[in-house]
Amino acid sequence: MILPALIQQIQLPFIAPCFSSHMVLQRDKPNAIWGWSTPGSEVRVSISGNSATATADATGKWLAKIKPPKAGGPYKLTVEGLHRVELDDILVGDVWICSGQSNMEMGIGMAKDAQKEIAAATDSQIRLFMGTKVTALKPADINQGAWAVCSPENVAKGGWGGFSAVGYYFGKHLRAKVDVPIGLIQTAWGGSAAEAWTSASGIASVKDFDNQVAQAQNQSSGSATSTNDLIEEWVTKNSPMPAGAGNKKVKLPGSTRQMGFDGKRRVYWFHRTLNLSKEQTGQPWLTVGSIEGADALYINGKRVMAGNSILIWQAGQMPAGVLKEGENDLWFRLVDLNGNGGVTNPQFNMDFGNGNRVELGGEWEVYPGTELDKLPKFPPLVEGNPNWPTVLHNAMLKPFQPMAIKGALWYQGETNVGRGEQYSRLLPALITDWRKGFDQGDFPFLVVQLANYGRKHAEPTDNGWAELQEAQAIAVTRVKNAALATTLDIGMGNDIHPTKKQDVGYRLGLQAERIAYGRKLVSSGPTYKGLELKGDQVIVKFDNLGSGLVAKGSLDKAFAILGSTGKWTWADAKIVGNTIVLSAKGVVAPMYVRYAWDEDPNAPLYNKEGLPAVPFRVEPVKQR
Repeated sequence: MILPALIQQIQLPFIAPCFSSHMVLQRDKPNAIWGWSTPGSEVRVSISGNSATATADATGKWLAKIKPPKAGGPYKLTVEGLHRVELDDILVGDVWICSGQSNMEMGIGMAKDAQKEIAAATDSQIRLFMGTKVTALKPADINQGAWAVCSPENVAKGGWGGFSAVGYYFGKHLRAKVDVPIGLIQTAWGGSAAEAWTSASGIASVKDFDNQVAQAQNQSSGSATSTNDLIEEWVTKNSPMPAGAGNKKVKLPGSTRQMGFDGKRRVYWFHRTLNLSKEQTGQPWLTVGSIEGADALYINGKRVMAGNSILIWQAGQMPAGVLKEGENDLWFRLVDLNGNGGVTNPQFNMDFGNGNRVELGGEWEVYPGTELDKLPKFPPLVEGNPNWPTVLHNAMLKPFQPMAIKGALWYQGETNVGRGEQYSRLLPALITDWRKGFDQGDFPFLVVQLANYGRKHAEPTDNGWAELQEAQAIAVTRVKNAALATTLDIGMGNDIHPTKKQDVGYRLGLQAERIAYGRKLVSSGPTYKGLELKGDQVIVKFDNLGSGLVAKGSLDKAFAILGSTGKWTWADAKIVGNTIVLSAKGVVAPMYVRYAWDEDPNAPLYNKEGLPAVPFRVEPVKQR
């Protein structure tokens, strides 16, 4: 009989993957180093004359805290116990977590002046760690990855265009200002919601997600039916496998719109037959590539693979006894949840080894089912869903805790638009939760405020995008050592992924200089301080003026005011000293103000240091 602890020892690494050659250790504080060994065994960690010991607990986990040598390097770190591991080329400097959704994940290769910037990425004192995109219903032990030296090749490798452009440009800024090695850990997932990055205990104070957290915990404990089985039950009842296929033929891989369908959400059934030789009846490696939607593959009446997420890679070994010599019957079921689902990667095959591969791509008959909006509610996607509360914290943040770090960058919020008030409570809870997990006090937490994106409205209007920007500004005031990098002037209006990531890294760097390194400098654009009512005028006052207010362009349709009529009106605005004076024809006794309150607003107000004013509103509580 193999003891559970020994099983864990086999499955888990002697040293956690977040520690590898070429890494950066955090300077000026004890560094936690951990891994897994035989329960009760002793492990010794050493670097440059400093050492620490630890004893593996009943689960096999050990954790040692070691004092780092002075900033610089390179050093060699040795871990001795059940195994001996030597990590080479270790630097000591500052380590930053780079997290959020697609605008943090967006690689340098997708940003402005990509090839020029990649060619210039030769500072070997910057080190990069790109975490693996994965979900977990309960806290995970590891997230796979390895540290790499910054180089043109490494900065452009992997992910969506390479390493995070925002993270890299931030690190490049710090290298020029602080002159110590910089370690950057990218752990980001495009389209993810903030609640997915918060632990079960951390999100409890928000209350809004209690039912979803409980459902995830039930799923992880095995006390609830799996999501794939719930989907199977739903499909069987509401849009079952047809008795015969449709008369339309399409090609897989591909998306439903590429196939010529109408963009409506529905269940699709695809059918084909496959002739196999006797040598092709074993247990091949099955790859279905990336799936957009909830899918399943059935061969000869048996479900051999199923998934239920967004762009999740599907691969695994075929169960025994499924394939047969001669004709095999294949059905592929797709629940298109966004109107353009499908198999989004060309790898769709069975690999028997030794060059014997059978392609599943090609022509399939298709049977489109009833629209989802006309059917009973589809089951919630829990397992594998990067937007479910806690799942990214469990899989993509917890494995790095309690690594010693300097601070964190956060570029996220697009997915939470429409829930501004909730976000103003959720983000402080997330920050508090992360700080508790890393156990290093109130480390700096720097937030990128959403860039401009969407429509320019002809008249002042309520706006969910602006409300989320406001929520971000509120959130950083509710916790210590947090700050905002405003970017509403560098968006692209018609593209949610602006390419000017250099500006984002620069503005984050300014806030880091002030908060993390104690430097006195102007790190923010003007922020609302108060207003004074003077007859039919409103005088707006600001903090963070720097050398004074300036307008880069016309102030028309930048400010709106509200008076006794109850209707928001564009204001005539002018800079008077370090204030803005507002008035509007026909508006008597104005009381309330908005600035840059739109998806793609006119936002011309800056300080002379070139940093944009933070959008704001001052209005009756009942309108919030």
